[in-house]
Amino acid sequence: MLVERSDRGVIRHASSHYGTSLDGLPLTVWLPENGTPAILVLASMHGDESETTVVLSDALRSLRVESLKNGVILCGNPDGIVRGTRGNARGVDLNRNFPTANWSPEPVSYKSRKSGPRDITLGTGTHPASEPETRALLALLDRIKPRAVVTLHAALACIDDADESWLGRQLSQRTGLPLEPVGYPTPGSFGSWAREHTLNLVTYEFEAASLYDLKERHTPVLIDLLNGTIELESP
Repeated sequence: MLVERSDRGVIRHASSHYGTSLDGLPLTVWLPENGTPAILVLASMHGDESETTVVLSDALRSLRVESLKNGVILCGNPDGIVRGTRGNARGVDLNRNFPTANWSPEPVSYKSRKSGPRDITLGTGTHPASEPETRALLALLDRIKPRAVVTLHAALACIDDADESWLGRQLSQRTGLPLEPVGYPTPGSFGSWAREHTLNLVTYEFEAASLYDLKERHTPVLIDLLNGTIELESP
């Protein structure tokens, strides 16, 4: 099931492009060789949360090609990653750009320090799904039709699952992170869109820690999520 540690320096799984970012960077997805993925795991929708990409990559590189059962997007916002910014190249928070009933054109604020104020603003787009990254993700979801999505974020240290599904409860149990909401309104978010479309979405928030510690805690959980050991429903 796992590759030798000496062979984990590169991704050996085949990938495909599901779109292009605003700056023209490829949006890449890794899918199982055979079958339809029940779960899609997405990292770095926010470009200032690159630790989620590194840890998810660590899990993907640890798995043999034939052991991958679910879909992987290592980076949903490559322009933001390159810039080190939360938003995309246009300064839009992609997690507030989804076509939902509660989408708002008003800027959203976030904080860049644990103890700092929530006073840095980003746009939500000129209209819902105005950004190419959002549209490409929606088209991918329509094509592969996963039964659930797990989005990786940082660093609120919780599992946010409005449905308190078996998947969310398993991730909470395995990680030791509390099953609780992030605690503030998220209009136009991926989670809001998922609820409107009856798609189970679990937000998996890493804690604030070093990459070494994050890999130690979360890579084994993500390996089991990708290989299908962590299931959608109670056995």
